[in-house]
Amino acid sequence: MAHIVILGAGIGGMSAAYEIRASLPKQHRVTVVGEGPQFSFTPSNPWVAVGWRESTAIQITVQPHLANKGIEFEDGGAERVVPEENHLLLRDGRRLDYDYLVITTGPRLAFDEVPGLGPEGHTHSVCTTPHASEAWASYQEFLKDPGPIVVGAAAGASCFGPAYEFAMIVDADLRKRKLRDKVPMTYVSSEPYIGHMGLGGVGDSKTLLESELRQRHIKWIVNAKIQKVEPGMMSVEEMDSRGQLHANHELPFKFSMVLPAFTGVDAVRSAKDLCNPRGFVKIDAHQRNPAYPNIYSAGVCVAIPPVEVTTVPTGAPKTGFMIESMVTAIAVNIAAELAGKPPEAVATWNAICLADMGDTGAAFVALPQIPPRNVTWAKVGKWVHLAKVAYEKYFLAKMKSGNTEPLYEKYVLKLLGIERLK
Repeated sequence: MAHIVILGAGIGGMSAAYEIRASLPKQHRVTVVGEGPQFSFTPSNPWVAVGWRESTAIQITVQPHLANKGIEFEDGGAERVVPEENHLLLRDGRRLDYDYLVITTGPRLAFDEVPGLGPEGHTHSVCTTPHASEAWASYQEFLKDPGPIVVGAAAGASCFGPAYEFAMIVDADLRKRKLRDKVPMTYVSSEPYIGHMGLGGVGDSKTLLESELRQRHIKWIVNAKIQKVEPGMMSVEEMDSRGQLHANHELPFKFSMVLPAFTGVDAVRSAKDLCNPRGFVKIDAHQRNPAYPNIYSAGVCVAIPPVEVTTVPTGAPKTGFMIESMVTAIAVNIAAELAGKPPEAVATWNAICLADMGDTGAAFVALPQIPPRNVTWAKVGKWVHLAKVAYEKYFLAKMKSGNTEPLYEKYVLKLLGIERLK
């Protein structure tokens, strides 16, 4: 009997738990180690931050749903991975041994890299549902006395979609409230241009997103390094294409949401030879760690090089389809190893993103993620907003039922008019 431990109970971890459990004989044991009892559907966090969703509407209590599938659950989190001894140290002091470890922790949010950034500083976040709930509480106070808003992504960020989403969702919300005329808005980003998104652009995403920002009267600053954030004031350096200082900006705000750079979580990055210098788990083509072949990893916590070098550092995003593909490869490869066969499954590293814009949305497809590409595609329409709402409902139902159907392969790609990806 083998014991497979999955560290992380987010989108990647929950999906991995269900797929691995379904792929293995019952005598093998599967355990998930999470942070707290709740699963949150993080793509809906921007809606929570403006009051369009209750946080409870996008969360489920994990343990009973995993138990229905014969999966064990530890909700106290891990203190440290000890790969040379094949165990985790849990935060309550217990030792959890494993035969295979699947790391799906997501990132550590590196707010500390910019003085004053983050919920403990002077800006908000939609990276977690508690952060989004805090943002909603502050946003309600902001609505009583509106003023300038700054939204964006710090140097080193790799997840730009939620920043664009939040800026445009707030714009739509303020228009509904007849307050938009009282709120100057600025989008600040480390991207070299609008629509880069850490992907080097997708189709004509530059023109598409610039047009959306112009229509919504949202100004922007790109090639931006946020130097510090003080109460009501953000200091930003704008660099030119050669990396030289082009302009300094002092941006006043009454409300701000900025996505931070990511690193690996402390429990994982402390392990010798497991991670790169930023703490992301190194993997081979089969999602295995080169130093510890019984450790697999998927999702935001894996090490992927930037798509291209940019003037201000940007990372490569890990989108839903990519995570789904990684998880499936891991389930297939662990099953193969337990059957005495070599792991051969390879994930499909393609980027598919549904970005909500409040009253419309944008869909981006990059196949493969790193150019040159076989398919590059970007479109805007209200149907994308509706598709993301449907995606939220389906995914939450999937997490409750333990459904292992490939969401993107079976539903999202058909919606986009794209055949099965190879």
